[in-house]
Amino acid sequence: MNESSAPDEKPRTGWLRRAAHFPVIRILLFTAGISVSLHLVGLVHDGLGQVLGEGWPSSAANLALQILAVHLVYCGIVRLLEQRRAAELALSGAAQETGAGVLVGGGCLTVTVGLIAALGYYRVEEIGAWTALAAAFHMAVASSYIEEVIFRGVIFRITEEALGSWLALGITVALFGLVHLGNPNASLYGAAAIGIEAGVLLGAAYVLTRRLWLVIGIHFGWNFIQGGVFGPNVSGIRVESLLRSELSGPELLSGGSLGVEGSVFAIIVCLLASLAILHRARRQDRFIQPFWRRHGS
Repeated sequence: MNESSAPDEKPRTGWLRRAAHFPVIRILLFTAGISVSLHLVGLVHDGLGQVLGEGWPSSAANLALQILAVHLVYCGIVRLLEQRRAAELALSGAAQETGAGVLVGGGCLTVTVGLIAALGYYRVEEIGAWTALAAAFHMAVASSYIEEVIFRGVIFRITEEALGSWLALGITVALFGLVHLGNPNASLYGAAAIGIEAGVLLGAAYVLTRRLWLVIGIHFGWNFIQGGVFGPNVSGIRVESLLRSELSGPELLSGGSLGVEGSVFAIIVCLLASLAILHRARRQDRFIQPFWRRHGS
């Protein structure tokens, strides 16, 4: 019995391995694993909340567990399916790359707000509580790490392997915009604006470095400075920021209820930063050709 069943094992294992390497299936496996891990963290957090209460210790523990769970699941699946170490999340050089990203993301946001304020469409009404920075930090860390692991680490990277850098950039820009349609005050224009300004910039940063730390830093810098310092809305969501502010004037210029991300200035500033990064990536020959061109050559 054992001898007759043994020959069937290899083909079955080979078929499963080939299926797991199919891009769509691999993306689904990654996203399913990350989703399950975050659900389990939520259950653990509910239990910790009964012990630690609802203060900052519980919030900090939840954030740490979320980041750790996503990191371990991503690196584990990379090792299992791709049989390699997740160099894109290697800690060597992570601090420098993340710091550079924070400067880029925070700088783009600050320039955008400055342009809107210069027209008189952004005004500060009062100074809020410093505790707003803590809440913004939590939100920015969680969103930047988890979203970038999924969008750039999984979807962009795997799509790029098959379709090349430019098609992967276009697909992830569209997806990144679409997922924001569920936000309050969302619109097709707002989703397109977020997709273009953030999707192109973050994708370009990944193409340049082939790592996630610069990307995570840009995402964090934009969200933290926007939500923690300037306000008033982050992707349509009302937040408590250090500066209690209001936007007025034409929504095309101010961003309106979506926040400064809906401003044409945000699109222009982020696209200029994206073009600079893409130009550098091209000079360093970082772009990947689609599979049919690679095979043809």
